[in-house]
Amino acid sequence: MMAGRGTSETEAAGGPARHLPVLLHEVIEHLAPQDGGVYVDGTFGAGGYTRAILAAAECRVVAIDRDPTAIAGGQDLVTDSGGRLTLVHERFSELEDVAERLGLTGQIDGVVLDIGVSSMQIDEGERGFSFRRDGPLDMRMSKDGPSAADLVATLSETDLANLIYRFGEERHSRAVARAIVAARASAPIERTLQLADIVSKVVWAKPHEPHPATRTFQALRIAVNDELGELARALTAAERVLKPGGRLVVVTFHSLEDRIVKNFFANRAKASAGSRHLPLAASAPMSFRLVARGAVEAGEAELAVNPRARSAKLRAAARTEAPAHAPGDLSSFLPPPPEARSRR
Repeated sequence: MMAGRGTSETEAAGGPARHLPVLLHEVIEHLAPQDGGVYVDGTFGAGGYTRAILAAAECRVVAIDRDPTAIAGGQDLVTDSGGRLTLVHERFSELEDVAERLGLTGQIDGVVLDIGVSSMQIDEGERGFSFRRDGPLDMRMSKDGPSAADLVATLSETDLANLIYRFGEERHSRAVARAIVAARASAPIERTLQLADIVSKVVWAKPHEPHPATRTFQALRIAVNDELGELARALTAAERVLKPGGRLVVVTFHSLEDRIVKNFFANRAKASAGSRHLPLAASAPMSFRLVARGAVEAGEAELAVNPRARSAKLRAAARTEAPAHAPGDLSSFLPPPPEARSRR
């Protein structure tokens, strides 16, 4: 599933596949690397996509990752690339700033984003992402800022329920929040298996179904790392750095991510007619044209060797000659707050 990234329910449960780039053939097909081109791998991870891009053409790759462990692990690839790879420790939402710092503004031929947590992070219990491996309840990709344990310790029952519902789509969010608050009154919740056990007592799952803590862990991870906000900002940044004809390829692993990408491309791949109240200010030409019609999913051959690819979806579009849309409120691409949705 990755250039070492993404997480599905199977993966989070510690499936057998490790560090297999998901939809690799499809990513390269839609990115279409060319000799002399400059490409951004916004989620370097284990370097799977970066290696494939470098092998596909005599091009340059700028690879970004917010995880310092991933950057350290990629130094051998930098050496082997003969000067064609630059690794940058940064959030992918800052790729416009990265391009400017490297003197590549307006020279980017393609951007690929593989969204989510990497299997490397999940496989390391000490990172705190896994509900099957014990470790500190951390979940911070960049290893700084508030951790999942901090959120569990400080949020009110209502805020916890809203967070778990909004980012985990957990229909038992109220019961989970209630159980967490009751448990923390007796002792701090600081370990992954400790939290998984608390959730498992109020969320039931059959043996063939995802682990009961899957959605709660997903919600905390998304909140800790601002994953959906990062994705929305990265999409608009890619719009600004890509040259005309440049490709944006995004691989997602759950419905919240895919919905953001789908809505973004739908918004940018059609011309706005404006309104009778603000006909000029609201009007915007198409800044992307769709390269892939709908979502591309993994085939049976890939699923046979990498079951973690089952939830992966790829969407791709190419920049037009039109200018990027003006910066604005990104909330329309994000899931609405719980107050705006019905909840069981």
